[in-house]
Amino acid sequence: MEVLILYFSATENTAKIAKVIEEKFKKEGVRVTMSDITSYTNRQEKIDLAPYDAVVFGSPVHSRRAPRVVREWLRTLNGQGKKCSMFFTYGGFGVHPTHYSTREILEEQHFRVVSSAEFLGTHTFNLGGWKAMEGRPDEHDFEVAKAYVERTYKRFTDEDESLLGELEKTEHTEEQLDSVETSRFKVLTQLPSRGGEECSMCLVCEELCPTGAMEAESGEADKEKCIACLACVSNCPEEVLTINDMSHSWSLKLDMEKVTEESLKEQKSKIYF
Repeated sequence: MEVLILYFSATENTAKIAKVIEEKFKKEGVRVTMSDITSYTNRQEKIDLAPYDAVVFGSPVHSRRAPRVVREWLRTLNGQGKKCSMFFTYGGFGVHPTHYSTREILEEQHFRVVSSAEFLGTHTFNLGGWKAMEGRPDEHDFEVAKAYVERTYKRFTDEDESLLGELEKTEHTEEQLDSVETSRFKVLTQLPSRGGEECSMCLVCEELCPTGAMEAESGEADKEKCIACLACVSNCPEEVLTINDMSHSWSLKLDMEKVTEESLKEQKSKIYF
C-alpha cells in the first residue's frame, strides 16, 4: 500500500504528528511519501495522486477551521474516489467545526473520508507570551497518533469498510466564521518584523511563508497577505523577527473561554471514527 501524507505546519506541531504517523504506517508495512505544503512555493507544485492508494491530510486549526490557504488549496485537488483521513493540531481553544468543514471540502473534491483526529500542540501565540499547551504535543499525544494510524490503516485496507461518522457542526454562518478568522489580528497587533535589525539574509522567513507575505530584505510582513501563522518568527535561525507582547491578553483569553491553565492541560488528543 502507498500512502501520501500532505501536511501544513507553520510552527512544527503538525509536522511532529505527521512524523509519528509516518513511522507508524511504515511499521504496518505501508510505503509512505511525505509532502510539506506549508510554503507558498510548495503549494504551487501539482500533486499527482495516481500512485497512492490513500491520502492523509494534516493541518493546524486557525480560528475554528483549517487555514484559509489550506482550504483553498484542497479545492484544487481531485480525490478520484480515493480514501483519505484528516488530522489537526490546535492550541487548546475552539477546534470545531474544523473536522466537519474540512470533510465537506474533501468530499466535494471526490475523496472518501474514513477518519479524523485532533492533537494538542503549543499555541502559536505562545511566541508572544501566551502559555497554552506548553510542551505539547508530547508522548501521550504521540501514542494517540499511533492508535489513530492503527484504526485508519484498517479502513484504508478495507478490513474495516466504514467511513467517518457524524461530526460536530456549527450554527455559525461562513460569514461569521470569516469574522472570527480576522479576530487573530486584534491580539497580534504588530506583524512579524525585524524592526530594523540586521540579519544574515538566509531567506528562510521568505521561503517558508505560506502566503508570500514576508519579505526578507525589508524584514516586514505584508499586512494584506499575513495570516498570523508565525512560521517566520518560529523558524528564524537568528531570532531577529519579533511580534508584539501578547502576555497581557493571556488572562483575558482564559476568562473569555472560562478555563484555567490547569484545565487546559487536562485536555487530551482525540480520534474520530
